[in-house]
Amino acid sequence: MIRTLLPAYAAGRESTRELTGPTLFEAERREVADALPARRAEYATVRRLARSCLADLGVPPAALVRDIHGAPRWPVGTVGSLTHCRGYRAAAVARSRDADGVGIDAEPCAPLPSRVLAGVTSAAERAHLAELGARRPDVPWCQVLFSAKEAYYKVWYPAMGSWLGFDDAEVVLEPSGDQGTFTVRPVSGGARRARRADAAFDPVATGFPALPGRWTAGTGLVVTAIAAPAGSLPRRAQAGRTATGTLRCAQ
Repeated sequence: MIRTLLPAYAAGRESTRELTGPTLFEAERREVADALPARRAEYATVRRLARSCLADLGVPPAALVRDIHGAPRWPVGTVGSLTHCRGYRAAAVARSRDADGVGIDAEPCAPLPSRVLAGVTSAAERAHLAELGARRPDVPWCQVLFSAKEAYYKVWYPAMGSWLGFDDAEVVLEPSGDQGTFTVRPVSGGARRARRADAAFDPVATGFPALPGRWTAGTGLVVTAIAAPAGSLPRRAQAGRTATGTLRCAQ
């Protein structure tokens, strides 16, 4: 599934079960030493998948420990992304010469609760979802949109080093059977701007671009992927004013 969503220069691996194999690096074992067994197994599986992706690109295995905000640190010369949800684990990696960033996300193939939907979408997005739902009621469009924003954030954060709210980006989805494309773009004036530590933050002013991606829905899962080609993203030193923050969940 993940392979069909990525460009040819990126490696992708996935699993519907926990994987055993080479022992984790000592630094990785320390990160999850106090975690529950299920969390340790999930952590190990996505890293084994990631090292398989690195091997596909000819990159030696390396420890994939988290930064202070929970994002995995990739070997020099590579970019990547991890995702996991119930019954699914995946990793995607590309060389930095080919991509500035990669973001993947997986979610259950089910509608979002109305309270969550209101918190992660704009009025324009909700109108867009209603139109799509009238045309294709079999697709959980709200979950596809949510997943697309998560994938976008996983490209944004390594490049910008700052938090991005759900109201700081908008998604346009394009259907095509059980797969399709989407575009995520940064927007100004999010409704929850006042909740930020830096209320002057404007994601559009950073110069970060709209990015296209691909989605698929089926077998109980929604999976999305974005790859930003090399040279497409601003460097942190070139970006406008941003605010720091944390990832929503550790990988």
